[in-house]
Amino acid sequence: MATKHPCFELAKGINGLDKIVLRESRNRSAEVYLYGGHVTSWKNENGEELLYLSSKAIFKPPKPIRGGIPLCFPQFSNLGTLESHGFARNRIWEVDATPPPLPTNSSSNAFVDLILRPTEDDLKTWPYNFEFRMRVNLGSEGELTLTSRIRNTNADGKPFTFTFAYHTYFSVSDISEVRVEGLETLDYLDNLKNRERFTEQGDAITFESEIDKIYLSTPTKIAILDHEKKRTFVVRKDGLADAVVWNPWDKKSKSISDLGDEDYKHMLCVEAAAVERPITLKPGEEWKGRLELSAVPSSYSSGQLDPKKVLQ
Repeated sequence: MATKHPCFELAKGINGLDKIVLRESRNRSAEVYLYGGHVTSWKNENGEELLYLSSKAIFKPPKPIRGGIPLCFPQFSNLGTLESHGFARNRIWEVDATPPPLPTNSSSNAFVDLILRPTEDDLKTWPYNFEFRMRVNLGSEGELTLTSRIRNTNADGKPFTFTFAYHTYFSVSDISEVRVEGLETLDYLDNLKNRERFTEQGDAITFESEIDKIYLSTPTKIAILDHEKKRTFVVRKDGLADAVVWNPWDKKSKSISDLGDEDYKHMLCVEAAAVERPITLKPGEEWKGRLELSAVPSSYSSGQLDPKKVLQ
């Protein structure tokens, strides 16, 4: 049975896990599991799913959920001593009943504020007190915004340092029909080559094999063009200098137990991240990182999709 709040519904999801449902007047919706503070669904006015969720996703703690938007904190990937991608994505978050004021899209009242504080076990592996607050907001035009605020609440004067990513899985028609614009000519670290540094040569990123790259000092806007669906995803970000682009392709997919063998064809991860320059907070300091996703129809001009209009 779903419980109604002014801005969201609290309902039971897969395996009885609690989830938040956000609805917008034109049938658009989003879902967030309290397990992981994890957005698992974002649908447009036609009810089409815009995020990719693995066909083998396991909704059983402590296994993280594969797909949607996992949160990587306080560590991205294996860049540190913690489990890969940190622990925020496999902790139970709470609804934050008294969040500090945060401007929301004034015409939208579909949002929820979540909060995560460390458990005693977390403090053994990462001995820092913090408050991680996140607002998930479904806007009046169907855009999905995640605003994260991380504050150092240590009483002993200790600063802490972290890396971060919104590990977004986009749903695409066919990975070989997709291109990413906005990252051309930038430097990147190639995770398939021991994080060696290269410069992107192409005029757009297209996909014909496994890719796992961290693009550095990226613009605030990136476009993902899906030719077959005539749809463009626009990623807008603040406070997150890097962008990770990942697709495991066929061979790697087979080695990931909670990913279907063919799933790679219909997903693409483009992640707003802070990796190259970790963030350090002194006690009382707060960091804010914002991600806004929108999906717009792509226009054709001269036989090509026209991302220039989108990126402006």
